Amino acid sequence: MRILLPLLLLLFSSASYAADGLSLTSSWVGYSALVIFAIAYLLVMSEEVIHLRKSKPVLVAAGLIWFLIAIYYRGSGHEELVTDAFRHNLLEFSELMLFLLVAMTYINAMEERRLFDALRAWLVSKKLSYRKLFWLTGCLAFVISPVADNLTTALLMCAVVTKVAQGNSRFINLACINIVVGANAGGAFSPFGDITTLMVWQKGLVTFGQFFDLMIPSFVNFVIPAFIMSMFVSADAVEAEHEEVELKRGARRIVGLFLITIGTAVMGHSLFHMPPVMGMMMGLGYLQFFGFFLRRTLASSLHRKAVDAISHRDDARLKALGSVVPFDIFNRVARAEWDTLLFFYGVVICVGGLGFIGYLEMASNTMYLNWDPTYANIAVGVLSAIVDNIPVMFAVLTMEPTMSLGQWLLVTLTAGVGGSMLSIGSAAGVALMGQARGHYTFISHLRWAPVIALGYAASIVCHLMLNKALF
Repeated sequence: MRILLPLLLLLFSSASYAADGLSLTSSWVGYSALVIFAIAYLLVMSEEVIHLRKSKPVLVAAGLIWFLIAIYYRGSGHEELVTDAFRHNLLEFSELMLFLLVAMTYINAMEERRLFDALRAWLVSKKLSYRKLFWLTGCLAFVISPVADNLTTALLMCAVVTKVAQGNSRFINLACINIVVGANAGGAFSPFGDITTLMVWQKGLVTFGQFFDLMIPSFVNFVIPAFIMSMFVSADAVEAEHEEVELKRGARRIVGLFLITIGTAVMGHSLFHMPPVMGMMMGLGYLQFFGFFLRRTLASSLHRKAVDAISHRDDARLKALGSVVPFDIFNRVARAEWDTLLFFYGVVICVGGLGFIGYLEMASNTMYLNWDPTYANIAVGVLSAIVDNIPVMFAVLTMEPTMSLGQWLLVTLTAGVGGSMLSIGSAAGVALMGQARGHYTFISHLRWAPVIALGYAASIVCHLMLNKALF
């Protein structure tokens, strides 16, 4: 219990605003807030059983915690401290939410233009063996997640696996575990790969280029459990039906605009020290202008393709006219993962309230003054598997202990890949339990936790050896 208690206290930390050094950790407010947050998080972890969206309990918990704080401070003469603290946490969330909203809008636009359907059809057409499909989907998850984020990548690869395997429950289970590990590992060395890495980059603790020091340790984290699990995958050929997918007009250009948007955000942050969200919102403007161009040129594009198809008497070209359809960016915004965004808001505000109560100093002193930072950061990864990496990383960032670049990279790595050890430790795992219901479950993932933990330990050793000059 002496070890577990400080680990759990990591959850409850944010900027400290207590008046006159007052701590509420031993008051009725502190105890009530802990109970409220614990109940809310138990409901989140039970999402697959009770079918209650994860944003609902944390939104209510966030409001209750801050109301308790406001009630306690009412009439004390320090009410403005509560208001300032809440606004501080709201600003932290707002930057991240707008950043994620733009990224989700681009991903949804690519999905609507059928880019992901085309990728799935291409994989199906290759008629691979189960073992080759296992490796290919895992490697693609590792490669795509640094750009498209681990949640989107995991959902895409899971769609491929469930379509190709057609009810082969054992293979789907192993492939989904591999995809979760690969997506989380790939997302750990990119600011765009996970919410936790995005938070570290937004905070300015690690520059864009420094994240790539984690590429090899992240690959080690993925490849070790993948190699062991692949030995339990059949080498028989996969039988699946091939489908033709026609990309909609503008699909490839949207990918180019997304890369330009990322470049704008990176350049603005690296050269001019502007928040990355400014570049991302500018990139949303790029997509809006392109959507306007597609709408204005829709009629002429249809006419040109129809004339071309008729003159050549080409049925395939006539069929391709169906790919020339209007594009509405606001429909893409509406299809963003709002449940995820609102869940993130609730977590940030809850953790901010618990930190205001006074758990910041307690957790920081225990973890980063009494322990070696390396052990503390390794423990952060283990805790990420049990709870979720978002609140854990937010807690560490708001404590902002004094650490070397190597240690900040270490906690970025552990928080990113530590969640792979359990299915509930990352957004990718939670999402796949719903998408591959009946094939991929908490218990089926838990059976392979020791193998994944081996990759986790190996990635830490790899980072300590390769990047020892940064410590």
